[in-house]
Amino acid sequence: FMKRVGGLKRQVAVGIGALSPDGLSPRQQLVTIRRALEPLLKERERIFVDDVRPALLRESVELLRWEELTDVERQFADEYFEQKVFPLLTPLSVDSGHPFPFISNLSISLGFSLAHPDYEDPFFARVKVDPHVPQWIRLPSESPHTSFRFLNVRELIIQNADTLFPKMKIVSHMPFRVTRNVDLDVDDEDAEDLMELSEEELRQRRVGEVVRLEHGANPDPWILNFLIEELDLERDDVFESQGLLDYTGLEPILDLDLPRLKFQRWAPVLPAGLSEEHSIFTSIRNHDVLVHHPYESFAASVERFLREAAHDPKVLAIKMTMYRVGQVTPLIPHLIRAADEGKQVVCLVELKARFDEKNNIYWAQELEKAGVHVVYGVPGLKTHGKTMMAIRQDNDGVRAYVHCG
Repeated sequence: FMKRVGGLKRQVAVGIGALSPDGLSPRQQLVTIRRALEPLLKERERIFVDDVRPALLRESVELLRWEELTDVERQFADEYFEQKVFPLLTPLSVDSGHPFPFISNLSISLGFSLAHPDYEDPFFARVKVDPHVPQWIRLPSESPHTSFRFLNVRELIIQNADTLFPKMKIVSHMPFRVTRNVDLDVDDEDAEDLMELSEEELRQRRVGEVVRLEHGANPDPWILNFLIEELDLERDDVFESQGLLDYTGLEPILDLDLPRLKFQRWAPVLPAGLSEEHSIFTSIRNHDVLVHHPYESFAASVERFLREAAHDPKVLAIKMTMYRVGQVTPLIPHLIRAADEGKQVVCLVELKARFDEKNNIYWAQELEKAGVHVVYGVPGLKTHGKTMMAIRQDNDGVRAYVHCG
C-alpha cells in the first residue's frame, strides 16, 4: 500500500490513464487489488482467531479482554496505566479552535466520539497509542512459568478513557490506523546533491497522503464518516479488521521463554570451498566459491573476506556497494579500519533503498568521517547489487578478488 497502491492513487489523482501490461488503467488496478486483497485479509483474521489463539490457549497463553480479568488483574492493569501508559498519551480534540491532528503512518490510534455537557453536537478526539508501550501487557500470575495472561493496551486505554476526558461523556470509540503514500515523485537525474535529495524525500514521506484507513470491528458510523472526510478518502480506501490492526505487536508473546513452540535456531555451516587453515585469498585464488546464504555462514564468507582485506597489508584498495544497511552491521567497522590503515576505500551507498534510507544516510556520513570515499548511488538508477572487490599485491602481481551477491 505504501508504495504500489500509493503510486497508483497518485496516477488517478493527476489523471494518468496509461494501461498496465495486462491492459488495466490505474483505477482498474486499484479495484483489482482490493478484490484480491479482501479474501487474504479475512483468511489472516480467521487463522489468528481459529488457529493461533486456540493453540496459544492450549499452551496457557491467554489474550484477554477487560471483562475476563480478575479483580487483582484489573487493579494491576489500572496501576500500570497510571504509571506507564497515561504519561505517554496526548488526547487531541477537534473543534473550531483545534484542527484535525496529523496522523502518523501506521500508528495505532483510538478515535473517540465525545459529548460536552454544554453542547448538543458530539465532537471527535484522537489518542495515539505510543509505540514505546507494548501492545500486549503481561498480567501477574501465581504461576509465572506456566500461566501467561495478556491484556491489549487498547483495552486498557479505553477502560481508563474517563481520565483522559474529564467531565466529558464518551459516546463511542474506534481503533484505527492509516497508511501513507511513500511513493513520492522525486526526480534524481537532475539532482545536484543526492544526499540532500534523499533527506528531503524522507521528510516528505512522513506527510505523504493517506491511501488506506483500517479500523476495528463494528465501527461507530459517526467516527468512521468523520475520518473518511477529514482524511479525504473514498469508501474503497477503508478496510475493516475483525482481528488485530497490527500483528507486529505480538512481540511480548514471542518473547516468552517457551522454546518448544519456537523454531530451533539455525547455525550456518562453514562454506565448503573456504578453508579456515589458510587465507581466504588463497581459497579464492585456487577456485571460485559459491556460497548460499543463510544456510552457509555470512560471517565466515563475506564478512571474513572484508575483515581479512582490511587487515591484510598486501591489500591496496577495497571497493564495494551497499544497498540495505541495518542499524547494526559488522561490515562498516572493517571499512573504517581499512581506511585507518591507509588503504584506498571506495563505497557506493545506495541512498534510495526503500525504507532503509535513514540507515544508509547515517552510515554514509560515518564512512565519510572516517576517510572513506563514498558515492551516493547513480542518478536515475537503483543499485541493488552486493559487490566487493579487494585489490591485492600478490607475489606475481596485482590481482583483483571479487565478491558478487
